[in-house]
Amino acid sequence: MDDLYRELILDHYQHPHNHGEIPSADISYEDSNPLCGDKIRIDIKLRDNVVEDVKFNGKGCAISQASASMLTDELIGKSLDAIKKMDKQFILDLLGIPLGPTRIKCALLPLKVIKAGAYGINNWGDEDDE
Repeated sequence: MDDLYRELILDHYQHPHNHGEIPSADISYEDSNPLCGDKIRIDIKLRDNVVEDVKFNGKGCAISQASASMLTDELIGKSLDAIKKMDKQFILDLLGIPLGPTRIKCALLPLKVIKAGAYGINNWGDEDDE
């Protein structure tokens, strides 16, 4: 089963969904993981506090980029309140494989970015701290 999830991660890395920018985004937030050099920016277009469109841009390892691609697939149609309730386990379930401590930071960077954007804050604590 791990092989299937690894293939899915590689596919999202090589052919990311929702990749790009939204010039007139309602929410734009960017952050990085200095430990491995991952950088993610997520733009969201809202209608009545519900995600109408979402795009991400960035660079980094397969885990961070696949996590961003998979997460953005999940965001369409979600309210800001639903986004605020997403947690570390949500991302780990999406990825479907066990990750070591270093790779967890890579996987959670897109969630950190989207939650900071949803809350409208500039300095969000790590998900590991929750």
